[in-house]
Amino acid sequence: MQRCDGPSVDQERVRDCCRRVLEREGVEIASLSIAYVDDVEMQKLNREYLGHDYPTDVISFLLDDAIQAETRCLTGELVVGLEYGRRMAARHGWRPDDELLLYVVHGLLHLCGYDDLTDEARPIMRMRESEWIREFKLDVAGVGTEEDATRTDDA
Repeated sequence: MQRCDGPSVDQERVRDCCRRVLEREGVEIASLSIAYVDDVEMQKLNREYLGHDYPTDVISFLLDDAIQAETRCLTGELVVGLEYGRRMAARHGWRPDDELLLYVVHGLLHLCGYDDLTDEARPIMRMRESEWIREFKLDVAGVGTEEDATRTDDA
């Protein structure tokens, strides 16, 4: 995968986020990889795996069929749109690292079984995101709120 130039991602903050989200979601053992890619690579992956011909925020790949019930193990991969996140952060006036951490949270929630594709499931996922936004003190105003629950885009 292509990597992006620019400021590095705070990997310790991302690791802490992953540990906390997965632990709270009941995952006891996890093997997770995170790739940060540019718009060209993200668009290619989005087209190949989801049939959407545009770059996006995050794509989640659950590498097992589901979280294994007995052991609560999860194996997955997140592909995070680094350029996309920087662009969205600039558009909304918040910190790029907060935007990218939101994408990690969003992707982790997908791996844990949450969805945002239906009108019924979306508010549940958005409210769960909201809890993490508050916990991590992310400066992403309006994301994860009740008004945001009807939003249909990927972030």
